[in-house]
Amino acid sequence: MSTQVVGAASPGSRSVGSGKAEMGDGTRVGSTSAPAKKKLSVLIVDDDSMIRTIHTILVNRVGVEVESQVAENGKVAVDLFRSGESFDVILMDWEMPVMNGIEATKELRKMGVSSMIVGVTSHSMDIEKDTFMAAGLDDCYGKPLSIKILKNILQKMKIDR
Repeated sequence: MSTQVVGAASPGSRSVGSGKAEMGDGTRVGSTSAPAKKKLSVLIVDDDSMIRTIHTILVNRVGVEVESQVAENGKVAVDLFRSGESFDVILMDWEMPVMNGIEATKELRKMGVSSMIVGVTSHSMDIEKDTFMAAGLDDCYGKPLSIKILKNILQKMKIDR
């Protein structure tokens, strides 16, 4: 039995998607496709629909394959995790109705959620950001976020762009 070099034609072999060749007996050899990039999952938690839209657009432009979902308050975010959902990154607003970002972050951490949680707030004083960070955030930024900040977040996660 001989092996088939990918890309070369010979009797007994046929092309099967993704640049792989298959021998007459079904054995697959070689690969010319690049490894698949990991899809980054992001949960955007904010009661302001405009901020959710802005952050969704920015997340999709940051240069990695992204799957994003939105939640309008902290309780919705916590309930998503309770239902079995998981996300690599959570962009968490501070001030929201029903359950604010501090309460939601504390609850998520209490549940054992290890996702990167990034606070996004209109509070600009360091003491206010420190209060939010103490809830269990990994980082905290003013809103709205920018592409530069999102790239910084990804760099901290060691995600290849």
